[in-house]
Parts: sequence; C-alpha cells; structure tokens
Amino acid sequence: MHRATSVVRRAAVKPEKVVDTVTLDHEGRNRRRIALTGDGGLAFLLDLDKATALNDGDAVKLEDGGLVRVNAAAQPLLEITAENPLRLLRLAWHIGNRHTPAEIAPDAIYIERDHVLAEMVRGQGGLAREVERPFQPERGAYDHDCGHDHGHSHGHAHDHGHHHHGHDHAHDHGHGHGHGHHHHDH
Repeated sequence: MHRATSVVRRAAVKPEKVVDTVTLDHEGRNRRRIALTGDGGLAFLLDLDKATALNDGDAVKLEDGGLVRVNAAAQPLLEITAENPLRLLRLAWHIGNRHTPAEIAPDAIYIERDHVLAEMVRGQGGLAREVERPFQPERGAYDHDCGHDHGHSHGHAHDHGHHHHGHDHAHDHGHGHGHGHHHHDH
C-alpha cells in the first residue's frame, strides 16, 4: 500500500504531480494516521508525524513523490446570520465561548449542526439555517501549522461571575486546555 507521509499546502501543489484526489469532511481532514481510498481508487495510508489540519486544495505526498489532492466534502452545517454586524459579532462571541469550531465568512458564521446551539442563536436574535457545504473552520490562535512545534500548556478555569436581578451567580466552567501540540485528533 502507498504511504502519504507529508503535507503540501495548496500554494505549492503542482498539478502535474497529482495522481488522485480524496474528498473528506472536516473530521476526516484532521487526522494523523488512517487508511484512505482516493476518488480515483488509489488506496493509501495517511501516516503523518502528528495530526494535521488539511485544507481544501492541500495535498498529501506519497513516498514515490506523487500527490493526492484533498477536497473538502460538503457536510451538514448551520449557517448563522443576523440582522446587523453587531449582532453577528455577539453571536460569534457566544459560539466562541462554547469552544465550537466555526468558519467565519463576511456575512455568516458556519458551525456543525447542533440543535442546542441553533436554539441559543435564535434566542440571541440570530438566524440558524441548515445547509450542506464544505466546512473550513478557523484554526485556533495557537495552531500554527508551519512545520515546527510550539509546545505549550495552559490549564485554567474560567470563573464567569454573572449578576442577574440583584443576585450574584458565579459559574466555574473548568476548561482545561493542555496543548502539548497544536493539532487535535477528533
């Protein structure tokens, strides 16, 4: 079986080197090691050093030098829109507060379908419409896929104090973020 052991980013993909394509959803484009079959039938093993986010148009390089270009598959998403930019910004903040992968477009935010988040969006005055399209979420602020490891670890609890109608409420949303690397297997 052919092995793909490195990633070639879209800008460096030479079309004459492409021997097949593979169409993957968001989760499938965030792997380290998995057996795959290209759209044209080429069976190969993706065998990377670490889990790496593959974007639409990137390629994986086979040991013989051939490339398999990655296509982002359409998948079920929520398209979140709002009546004005300020409301959309507020919705982005609420989505980000839930650590949900999100794709930010000029007039919409795209997230994987989630009925709880759809209701939250509607409750905040936004619109959540089911769509099918490729999903290219933003990478995390510390996710620098540039060939070297910026190992860091930060564990912290978010203590969100809220004041409602004369009552103080403190909610400890203990989110530990141990990042020994910047690429996450899903």
